[in-house]
Amino acid sequence: MSFFSILAYIETMDSLTQLTLGAAVGEAVAGRKFGRKAMLWGAIYGTIPDLDVFLPLGNPVRDFTYHRSFSHSLFVLSLLTPLLVWLILKLHPKLARYKKSWSMLVWLCFMTHILLDCFTVYGTQIFWPFSDYPVGWASVFIIDPFYTVPLLLGVIAALLKNRTREFGYKLNRSMLALTSCYLVWSVAAQAYVTTAVQESLARQAVTYDKLLVSAGPLNTLLWRIVAKEPGGDYYEGYYSLVDGHDEVTLNRYESRTELLKGLENHWPVERLRWFTKGFYKVWQRDDSVVMSDLRMGSEQSYVFSFVVAETGNPHPNAVPAQRLRMKRDPGLLKTVWERIWSA
Repeated sequence: MSFFSILAYIETMDSLTQLTLGAAVGEAVAGRKFGRKAMLWGAIYGTIPDLDVFLPLGNPVRDFTYHRSFSHSLFVLSLLTPLLVWLILKLHPKLARYKKSWSMLVWLCFMTHILLDCFTVYGTQIFWPFSDYPVGWASVFIIDPFYTVPLLLGVIAALLKNRTREFGYKLNRSMLALTSCYLVWSVAAQAYVTTAVQESLARQAVTYDKLLVSAGPLNTLLWRIVAKEPGGDYYEGYYSLVDGHDEVTLNRYESRTELLKGLENHWPVERLRWFTKGFYKVWQRDDSVVMSDLRMGSEQSYVFSFVVAETGNPHPNAVPAQRLRMKRDPGLLKTVWERIWSA
């Protein structure tokens, strides 16, 4: 499976959420004025930022780390808003007197898109070009049905119900409020788990300099823990909000950082170290030196892994970055479900 097919699959599922969010925002902002046009344009502009996934940038590390950069910048999208409003009014000249409403619709669809992305772990460069720091709070998984399904119900209701009764309009707004509360809940749950994990690791005398607490796949009851040691090795485990105790069981794994000796200035290595915020694993596959992003996936099944060098004597030789095929775990959802309810 190519890098683009994997990234496009993730973005397809993620963009379904963003499309639904855009439609819901469009309906809430201007559904009474513009009818279903508001929902249609909201869905379109809620999806546009993710189209950068189809822009090839020369190598898989560039594609990986420049995604969610300029296309997710609050400055770029704010500057782009008047142009896109002009386009809408060209297509709907009879609605030209509502320019301010269209502007609010387009801008809010963009802003809610990039804000939602910040809640995931991937990294969204919302302050580009003034800062390329990848914001990622990691309190919700990239795909979470507990967020998407209520939004979808509200949008469907707004599409099907008689607008004069306003049932669909009100339900859509209620679902927007509910899903916003869900995001707030995710941050609170993450803070609780983080404190519990820090206290548990202190009792176990686990030494680490980086700690990642991220929402588990498709839910916010199960949380994935990655604790990175100063030397590069790391611990991985899970904590469920229904565990009934505060102890965290972690497994320790090796990261062969010595394989990167002499590659400190190799651009893919520098870039991956920066983009992963230090949460990466170095390992060897046959004669290849591989870096894996520890933030997405789990041990033996990381979503993003890249060959950055070939082994040599005495030091490895830099090579153009290549992406490894993802090893899928067909029993992942079952494993996640079982781990939620039993430690």
